Amino acid sequence: MKQRFRVGGMSCAACSAHVEKSVSAVPGVSGVQVNLLAGSMAVEYDENACDAQTIIKAVESGGYTAAVDDGRQTSAPAQSPQADEALKEMKTRIIVSAIFMLVLMYFSMGEMVGLPLPSYAAGMDGMFNLALTELLLTLPIVIINRKYYINGFKTLLHRAPTMDALIAVGSGAALVYGIYALIQIALAPTPEAAHSFMHDLYFESAGMILTLVTLGKFFEARAKRKTGEAIAALMDLRPQTAEVIRGGQTMQLPIEQVQVGDLVIVRGGQSVPVDGEITEGSAYLDESAITGESMPVEKHVGDTVIGATVSKSGYVVMKALRVGDDTTLSQIIRLVEEAGASKAPIAKLADKVAGVFVPVVMGIALVTAIIWLLAGETPSFALTRAISVLVISCPCALGLATPVAIMVGTGVGAKNGVLFQSAEALENLHNVNAVIMDKTGTVTEGRPVVTDVKSFGVESADLLSLALSLESRSDHPLADAIVRYAREKNAQERSVTDFEMIEGQGIRATVDGVPCFAGNRRMLLANGLALSGSMQKLGDEFAAAGKTPLFFAANRQIVGIFAVADVLKPTSKAAVEALRSMHIDVTLLTGDNQKTAQSIASELGVTDVIAEVLPQDKERIVREKQGKSRKVAMIGDGINDAPALARADVGIAIGAGTDVAISSADVVLMKSDLMDAVDAIRLSRRTMRNIRQNLFWAFFYNCIGIPIAAGLLWVPFGIKLSPMIGAAAMSLSSVCVVSNALRLRFFSATPRKTAGTPAVLPASDEKPLTAHKKEENVMEKTIKVEGMMCQHCVAHVKKALEGAAAGCNVAVDLDAGKAVVSGKTLPEDAVLTAAVTEAGYKVVDIK
Repeated sequence: MKQRFRVGGMSCAACSAHVEKSVSAVPGVSGVQVNLLAGSMAVEYDENACDAQTIIKAVESGGYTAAVDDGRQTSAPAQSPQADEALKEMKTRIIVSAIFMLVLMYFSMGEMVGLPLPSYAAGMDGMFNLALTELLLTLPIVIINRKYYINGFKTLLHRAPTMDALIAVGSGAALVYGIYALIQIALAPTPEAAHSFMHDLYFESAGMILTLVTLGKFFEARAKRKTGEAIAALMDLRPQTAEVIRGGQTMQLPIEQVQVGDLVIVRGGQSVPVDGEITEGSAYLDESAITGESMPVEKHVGDTVIGATVSKSGYVVMKALRVGDDTTLSQIIRLVEEAGASKAPIAKLADKVAGVFVPVVMGIALVTAIIWLLAGETPSFALTRAISVLVISCPCALGLATPVAIMVGTGVGAKNGVLFQSAEALENLHNVNAVIMDKTGTVTEGRPVVTDVKSFGVESADLLSLALSLESRSDHPLADAIVRYAREKNAQERSVTDFEMIEGQGIRATVDGVPCFAGNRRMLLANGLALSGSMQKLGDEFAAAGKTPLFFAANRQIVGIFAVADVLKPTSKAAVEALRSMHIDVTLLTGDNQKTAQSIASELGVTDVIAEVLPQDKERIVREKQGKSRKVAMIGDGINDAPALARADVGIAIGAGTDVAISSADVVLMKSDLMDAVDAIRLSRRTMRNIRQNLFWAFFYNCIGIPIAAGLLWVPFGIKLSPMIGAAAMSLSSVCVVSNALRLRFFSATPRKTAGTPAVLPASDEKPLTAHKKEENVMEKTIKVEGMMCQHCVAHVKKALEGAAAGCNVAVDLDAGKAVVSGKTLPEDAVLTAAVTEAGYKVVDIK
């Protein structure tokens, strides 16, 4: 069984590591994933060996709180009311701490900058009063930030020290040593003896550590809020009420009370409350929030509708089929949350380090103090170095390096219609160097459409009218394509009698009293109708191009030919070019015959084609590719290609629609758009680069900061790091890691072709979208690039474009912020955009 829990009290990576360790030790628990960022935990356990209460007790034994997640969360963790309250409370602590800290700094350091002290605290006679004033000003800061001491010493008692323990021990040691110095000043026999202890007052260090750490936590919490924006946006799509018909009465009900089978009314301007099927009326629905399709979709009786889509116009009554957690929106939210809560393999190193980090740091601090004492330094100097080591160490930066980037990356993916099932899928995708894609429904539309129409001796309108009249009575998929095409052209339907379907041939009927035929060549031959030479040639050309020719005859004369085919999607060719520009090999896999497969492959520009493959053989082909040391991504429909998707290093289900929750793939693409697979790989690469940056700086910061805090530079250069600076640096490191991860929010999907671009054009009509230099027969594209700062940036952009546009000239102008690519043939805009984006820059426009 898999159960989710909410965990409270975690403040750093060491916390999450200890919670995970405690729960893993429970008999019957087979897997634990703790998410520090979301305050959640997912546990897989055997119900016969333990239960949820046993797991909760294990968490509580480590000093934390836990409760079963009931799934009723209405907002993302970082945007929850509890998070808002915690942020407000933290802000209050900062204001109070800052006020007392400013006064404290005036008393402790005012004389150093020439500020006069009050008479009662000035001079040799006022030393005790000054020291006591500093203590009294420090105590409010300590009291209002007491949670560090409560949590820190609690984890020490449980032998599971965390970052709070470092802060508690560091600031506590400074406070206790200051009180010791205060007592010595009070008991000193002479003013001179008392004055020697004035340098041992560390009240301002204790207060400053607490103030700066709280300030850093505040900025970190504010930054974390942005990581859950994608989930929050999805949750905001949920309507709160629904208009339901029960017992003949119409009533407004909370969305939670809608049941399967209820009849729900949706009016223009309202959101669809649940998933269902239209039983009455029609409407135009905006499905962009779920599928990413920008144009409203017309829905009629019998069509399915998705919850959280918006009715732009119309009136429908729908039957509720999926409610509550079963709706498509709930499934998407759950997928995004689970992916954000899961751990990528790269996170294991950080987790291992975080699990032992705090005890090791405390050991280093103790050894530091001992070494300086043995070296002959004063106890004050040794204590200062030890405190600096404690407060500069930052397990938070290590712990946040991976989960923050994963949460932002998966959230951005969801916003763009790309759902990662886990953090592991997000990581694995960046290593892919070979893509195998199914043909039908992946690179093609998945349904036949009319590509060509040729009439013989009749007007086009008359041919379309004849075709609509005959085919509207057929249930064949090819007939459906002709009917759609004819109705788009506003063809008029005629009177039809004596309708008859002939298996394997076509249709025979009487239209307006005239005997007519529609079908393949066998139909013509069976009825004694002969094709002329030009008709025969045209039919052969269509067949050679992978199209199915359908012939129409009236009064025993052939009057027209329709060519029907499963055509390429508008973005498929650009997507393949983009994949190849990313140095990824592309293979087309299909069960169709070799001729049709080769025709589609030629249009795509794919040279590796495997045709006439049975579903059970697709898995073998994936395995063979992997045997050649390739990291393979399989792109398919998620159902028929399930074995191949499961075998691939990363399985990508394209066009999975409302079945996202049961998909067998690692990545689910909500739109039927191959370019989303390109964006998924780009996002994976960007996220992994961000994680590596975070981990590098987190390790680098601690590896450099701890030795300097311990006094490494004191002997050769006389440089020492005060605890106050250490606390500021520690806070800044966490904020920097979170801020770096938030840069992923600016990831943008590859620009698509305009909506009016035809799905398939004849070769002679496929004009590149460029400005022609007719006198030189050279084309040119000007790319507006954002983010270039220096000549190194210029070099990166130029190299990226030269790789994407082989054989073309590339010129980059830093001052103008643009690049010009020229040549006789140029790649698609999407390919150039992907290359520049992959280099780390943003394409604003291409002309």
